[in-house]
Amino acid sequence: MMADTIIINGNIVTMEPLAPRAEALALRNDRILAVGSTADIRALATSRTQVIDARGHLVLPGFQDTHIHLQDSGNNYHANAVLDQCRSIGELQKALRTFAARSQAPWVNGVGWYTGIFTDANLTRQVLDEAVPARPCYILASDGHNACLNSKGCEALGLREGIDDPPLGHFVRDGQGVPTGMLHEDAIDWARERMPAITEDDFAAGVRFGQALCNRHGITGVLDASINERHARVYQRLADRGELTLRVAATAKVEPHEDTGRAVERVKAMRAACRGNLFKVHSAKFFLDGVLENRTATMLQSYSDPLGGNAPLMFGHNQVKDLFAAFDAERFQIHVHVIGDGALRAALDGLQAAREANGNWPSLHQLAHVQCLDPADVPRFRDLGAMANIQPLWARHEPSVTDVALPMVGPERGQWMYAFRSLIDAGAPYCLSSDWGVSTLNPFPIMETAVTRQPPRKNGDHPVFLPEQRMTIAECVRGYTINAAAAAWRSEETGTLAPGKSADVIILDRDIFTCDPYDIGDTEVLLTLFRGQRVYSGGGL
Repeated sequence: MMADTIIINGNIVTMEPLAPRAEALALRNDRILAVGSTADIRALATSRTQVIDARGHLVLPGFQDTHIHLQDSGNNYHANAVLDQCRSIGELQKALRTFAARSQAPWVNGVGWYTGIFTDANLTRQVLDEAVPARPCYILASDGHNACLNSKGCEALGLREGIDDPPLGHFVRDGQGVPTGMLHEDAIDWARERMPAITEDDFAAGVRFGQALCNRHGITGVLDASINERHARVYQRLADRGELTLRVAATAKVEPHEDTGRAVERVKAMRAACRGNLFKVHSAKFFLDGVLENRTATMLQSYSDPLGGNAPLMFGHNQVKDLFAAFDAERFQIHVHVIGDGALRAALDGLQAAREANGNWPSLHQLAHVQCLDPADVPRFRDLGAMANIQPLWARHEPSVTDVALPMVGPERGQWMYAFRSLIDAGAPYCLSSDWGVSTLNPFPIMETAVTRQPPRKNGDHPVFLPEQRMTIAECVRGYTINAAAAAWRSEETGTLAPGKSADVIILDRDIFTCDPYDIGDTEVLLTLFRGQRVYSGGGL
């Protein structure tokens, strides 16, 4: 059988343990036909075969991001003012003014502001009024757990003095009880439900924007970490039309108010309708707590800063056990947002209850973020087969960590923040991901931070954040390939470069295994193939 495409003269790391290195690949249709030497693979070419000369560059399996909000973040960054580079009130206001000047939309919306700098104390409706005085304005934080409205926005939505907080949400108020415009957690949903509707065509455009960004950075598979029925309709439509340039697995959000039986049946119906190769619903998502930045993370003990206090779990402890056991019994993967060590403990207890009820099976249930953990819980990941789904970009000295999180948890608990090395050494399954649009989806700065535990050198000389928790670059690549494929239940056809696997291949401009660790973040993708087709070309190959 002859090849449609061959890649020759490559520094190919297959991620296959028995044949880890090669020079060349042969592709036929959407599969890898053969792996071997350049001479052997040339023998499979005809006059019609496309030849890609890798010129010694590093070749890897396509990366997979197993915790990303592709559809929502794609729409947000495609359609709104982008605020993720703003580092002062003045910069934020300038970005909004610039966007408002060229937008004719009835609302001026923005996305991506940084909660490590902009907080309840300095971001209010009056601040936004100075930038956008004449139209309603709504801006969503990069973490998705905080947002802010200007005065026109508050007026349009009916956010006024005396209004009750929505369940699991909070309207920040000033000393006189008047809403400041800042929204926490499900207060964001309260606002979005009252704002002008975004069409499914708009969200489809967001997916196209997001997947193009993924392909540019070598990503050929994702797991959208929180979807509802609208997300499923949009993804399925794009899959049916052949418009997806990556695989999408998805995790359906379960709400605390839902009855267990009805929640299971609802998500089962979504799974039954979405079981294709390019789009599938395979897991159930639970937000057990919020974030430290707005004091909604659930800790085992009270916060250590002067304000103290704690946040309740968003589900009851027994409810977690019942829900996890019910979804596990139906062979769903369980995907859990956990920031505080109290939320993590509740999640592990829930997974243990599920195993006791249903037995052990290779679910690789996902515990996402794992910002804080009690050391007693480290071995439970291995024992329960629970995968730590981690975002290493956050594990460095930045305002959200240095100025917000560490004072809240105190020095003793701070030594166990983003404790990735401890988890890996204890045998925990793990994968790497971005949580885009909380932060960049580019895997290379994320991997650099996992290795260095520092911001990029161009940002100055920062101390290392818990150097004993550093990862190796080999572990990072596994976290984006083999381990990510397992997390998304795609190991049979993705994650490695081997005959019969999907032809998802990336070529990089440098060898990230041997270059200076502080240069990993600058890596550029030269070529991305998805199912044997070019979905990104950036280097003339």
